[in-house]
Amino acid sequence: MDLRNSLDQVRARITAAAIRAGRDASAVTLVAVTKVFPASAIREAYELGLRDFGENYLQEFEAKYPEVSDLPGARFHLIGHLQSNKAKRATELFQIIQTVDSEKLARRLDAAGRPLDVMLEVKLSAEEAKTGADPAELPALIEAVRSCANLRLEGLMTMPPWSDDAELSRPYFQRLRELAKEHGLSQLSMGMSHDLEVAIEEGATHVRVGKALFGKRRKITLV
Repeated sequence: MDLRNSLDQVRARITAAAIRAGRDASAVTLVAVTKVFPASAIREAYELGLRDFGENYLQEFEAKYPEVSDLPGARFHLIGHLQSNKAKRATELFQIIQTVDSEKLARRLDAAGRPLDVMLEVKLSAEEAKTGADPAELPALIEAVRSCANLRLEGLMTMPPWSDDAELSRPYFQRLRELAKEHGLSQLSMGMSHDLEVAIEEGATHVRVGKALFGKRRKITLV
């Protein structure tokens, strides 16, 4: 795919959705999801002006990190599930963890001693494969994160059930927005290539886009 052209199209979609919602498009951060793409894809996207990159797997990004660690201003987001026993290494690789879902994980991240931005992943879907904290657990989790000296709580993140119909994501995005408002949080990471417009209409501040930028994922070989 022509990344420059794809990026222009995605930015146009973000702008159009923001206008419809009466929002400023600059308030929406485009997180380029580079999982299963090589470090060269990150560097190419960086040269085109992107600064936020999302990775799902710590081990995969660990292999790519030496090739992208020299990019000034780049922010790497972990958007996949993180096991607490890998927390310390995650703080060495990422600037933001979007998938904090337990007090144990929060305290492990804090104990690593590095300043870190975090979001809380909320499980709003009944799908067993989905991870995240139950909405009822949020008050205690928020309190725990805010008591951690090295963690800065930015907001909430969720992943609705997959569907070709973007409108089916809307109730999940609405619910996340309501939870964020209830708990005084301003950032919302929600929406991907197929439903980013709906997410922006419902208040997304971060959209996680891979396929619309880089095309169909192809496996890379980890050395």
